[in-house]
Amino acid sequence: MNEPPALLLRRLYRAALASVDPRRCVAAALGEPAVARAIGRARRVGIFAVGKAAAGMFDAAAAPGRRGLVVLPRGHPAPVARGATVLFSAHPEPDASSVAAARSAVRFFAEFGRNDVVLCLVSGGTSSLLCLPSPGVTLAQKKRAVARVVRSGAPILEVNRLRTSLSAIKGGKLGRMTAARVVTLVLSDVAGDRPSLVGSGPTVRGRRGDVTRVVGSNRIGIAGASREALRRGFQPRMVPRRLEGEARVAGGRLAKRLLRMEPGEVLLAGGETTVSLRGPHGKGGRNLEVALGAAMVLEGEPGVALLAAGSDGKDGASSATGAFVDGRTVRRARRRGADPARALSRHDTEPFFDRAGGLFRTGPTGTNVGDWGFGVRVHKAGKGS
Repeated sequence: MNEPPALLLRRLYRAALASVDPRRCVAAALGEPAVARAIGRARRVGIFAVGKAAAGMFDAAAAPGRRGLVVLPRGHPAPVARGATVLFSAHPEPDASSVAAARSAVRFFAEFGRNDVVLCLVSGGTSSLLCLPSPGVTLAQKKRAVARVVRSGAPILEVNRLRTSLSAIKGGKLGRMTAARVVTLVLSDVAGDRPSLVGSGPTVRGRRGDVTRVVGSNRIGIAGASREALRRGFQPRMVPRRLEGEARVAGGRLAKRLLRMEPGEVLLAGGETTVSLRGPHGKGGRNLEVALGAAMVLEGEPGVALLAAGSDGKDGASSATGAFVDGRTVRRARRRGADPARALSRHDTEPFFDRAGGLFRTGPTGTNVGDWGFGVRVHKAGKGS
């Protein structure tokens, strides 16, 4: 219990990430009886992997004789395993490459027949990577409609419902374009872990005979962090309520909860917050706003530290994964000419943490199950700093 708080928080993040490793999650699911039976009886197996975790998920499922189609965000590493056509398309905003990828997916699904199986490996990011507007709707019209809802700060589930209503492939419509049996394994980044909501559920068509499983989730990551905390002599305290709502407000709530904890306890929270864009905005993301909201509550408090970070390694428009904060963050920032209130009002939080210190960068992690907030109480006020 003598290690620096930031090092402990980094260890918790890594343990959470390891628990939702897409290769491990898919490999375990492929051994389940219902999944193994469905695939084992097939004449041919096609593998369709899409999302931020698509590369690792495909690597776990690849095998001789299986042909695949993998769709990844630009800049993400391709699968190691061979046997797939690999496409890169746009994220977080769809463009012409997203439409091209969706059309390729439609053709791929149509190639498989009644005695075949299409093994679908779906993770967060899919909604943008595959975008085929409904007949009569242009890509520009769809993007404008979705952007209005996103700017309002609406929850991701509401955003995905709108995407589905304007799409020719979301909401199970892609899955209906094949006569094959569909097996869908999902790495969930949504509240409730409903497979039909992850990536707007393009392959979850609800047919009898199909098999659908959630193989990894935010909660599984938190469980991994909890085991790591216990292993290092700390008592985990899980936040029962999902991390959601306006990011800066959620950060403040986490900080207040952390201040009520006892020395030797760690705080574990997960979910996905939102950022309501008001006026001009700079470079930042929801995790940086969670961190800064927490830092403003923790100002001057000794013995506490918090990390807010995304499981995918990328926080919104920033180049960071998230940020570490403690009771000295805001004072240090002000001494260096950074104003926390201004940073939040302009949604320009990466430059703030560039000055204050505390930026956490991992690069793309190859998975995506939402965001985590980890905190630690080292000692109570008045017992040193």
